[in-house]
Amino acid sequence: MLGNLTLMEYLGGGREVPSHRPWPRYLLDERAWIAMIRQLAVAEWALLGLWGDASEVHLALRDEEAGAIAVASLPCPERRFPSLSQVRPSAIRLERAIRDLYGLTPTDLADGRPWLDHGRWPATTPLALSRGPAAQQPVEYRFLPVEGESLHQVPVGPVHAGVIEPGHFRFTCAGETVVRLEQRMGYTHKGVEALMAGKTVAEAARLAGRLSGDSTVAYAIAFARAVEAATAMEAPPRAHWLRALMAELERLANHLADIGGICNDAAFGFMLARCMTLREQVLQANEACFGHRLLMDKVVPGGVAADLTREGASILRGLLNDLRRPFNALVDAYDDLPSLQDRTVGTGVVQASLAHRFGAGGVVGRASSQAGDARKDPGYPPYDELDFDVPVLASGDVNARVWVRVEEARQSLKLIEQILRDMPGGPLHKPIPTRPGEGMALIEGFRGEILMWVRVSEVGRVVRCHPRDPSWFQWPLLEAAIEGNIIADFPLCNKSFNCAYSGVDL
Repeated sequence: MLGNLTLMEYLGGGREVPSHRPWPRYLLDERAWIAMIRQLAVAEWALLGLWGDASEVHLALRDEEAGAIAVASLPCPERRFPSLSQVRPSAIRLERAIRDLYGLTPTDLADGRPWLDHGRWPATTPLALSRGPAAQQPVEYRFLPVEGESLHQVPVGPVHAGVIEPGHFRFTCAGETVVRLEQRMGYTHKGVEALMAGKTVAEAARLAGRLSGDSTVAYAIAFARAVEAATAMEAPPRAHWLRALMAELERLANHLADIGGICNDAAFGFMLARCMTLREQVLQANEACFGHRLLMDKVVPGGVAADLTREGASILRGLLNDLRRPFNALVDAYDDLPSLQDRTVGTGVVQASLAHRFGAGGVVGRASSQAGDARKDPGYPPYDELDFDVPVLASGDVNARVWVRVEEARQSLKLIEQILRDMPGGPLHKPIPTRPGEGMALIEGFRGEILMWVRVSEVGRVVRCHPRDPSWFQWPLLEAAIEGNIIADFPLCNKSFNCAYSGVDL
């Protein structure tokens, strides 16, 4: 029966593409693609990514039972492909983006509205083999209808208070209770995938590190590992350990900011002030040790661009000592305030079944019983030599997302301590070989799993690069989380997700 086939048994019937690493890629025909969609309806295969090319679509899958990962590709000579949206709702926005950018139309798409294209580009389908003409007028975006008595709508954004990226939220409410929330993104689409094409690996790496500024290390590692896989090389051991050190510093800084921000949206500003003070200590240590507060451009294909000196190691050990006690005191303060718990417990619940269906990872997924963490599965160095736990809770509310962040911050402190103690010596970088190939990487950023896929030419230039931010699979769950809550709780729910606008406006 179809349901008994493993991912590799199924895709093995296609034609394997050579030089795709570290996981295989198979070319399917349309009949096999349709059969694969039927298989997705019954199999425990997680959707990792879905992206377009000039004349193909590519789908990354993980067999949750066997642990295998593979990419399936479908040539689209007629500029269309069968949609996955009926069996994987997390594919809907990805398929809408493919159509907007590449002009490859998903047939039977569950939601046919544009996603990135607002009708303001100088050309339609800008990455297609043949661009379309510019739209005559902006898109009239039709929000989904809602039926009921005494309903009213509250539009928020795309311009928000403070320094924040644009995104529109359309609330339909009955009194103060939210009946439906619908998002619209794409206001700051940057065209990064087009910008990367033709760049040298070094030039594209700088763009990768700027896809989402708060995740510059995670994206840089993802791009570097994808290029290293494509060219069949491995960075030196010390480089892997330094990458992990920077990644944990980035994770720690962001979780501190998020914990404070969530409490601030529940009117406990003291927590934000104190958490941001601790975050500032992390950023200052980054600057002192590596020369950049956000660690931008310090991870490069082939290794790293900055070493950790003995003085730097001493600074980081001092940072660990300075953070632990005040952080634990702040956690106790959060736990001891009934008025704060009243705002976070039971608010913005994401059911575990829905998180599983959308393949949500990171804090959002782990607060709703999803235990995935790319550092452990599929894993990458040096995390296979480090001891750490992945916190998982079941309640799926704002409070659970706070506690997952708290425990992840504690695990980052533990990991930094281990890295400083056990980091090997040796070189920091190896040159990237000039050879063609395709590579994919899965990296755990502070928001969750980042996918990076790259095709490199025989002269060492990027032919195609696709980054997939974890927010693609988390933003839709925010719409579900706020339903039935009062509209005043939206900032609290939104901050507890902290999805990236920039990450889905690539």
